[in-house]
Amino acid sequence: MEYKTKGTCSRMIQLELDGDTIKSVEFIGGCSGNTQGIASLVKGMNAEEAISRLEGIRCGFKPTSCPDQLAQALKEALGK
Repeated sequence: MEYKTKGTCSRMIQLELDGDTIKSVEFIGGCSGNTQGIASLVKGMNAEEAISRLEGIRCGFKPTSCPDQLAQALKEALGK
């Protein structure tokens, strides 16, 4: 699925789930090293666990962040 991010430097997140397990994540735009690190860390993780760890993280004074946007994308993918 593709998720258009809101309020971050990244423009989009492409993700694939296998049931409720994260199979792959790719951020389009954003801080390359950080987004690659996030994608690598969540690969193989249960989507609900990733949401609980990432949701609410802020980037500086912004109300959201790339990790928070990944949590929102995962919630949408799970139909929440």
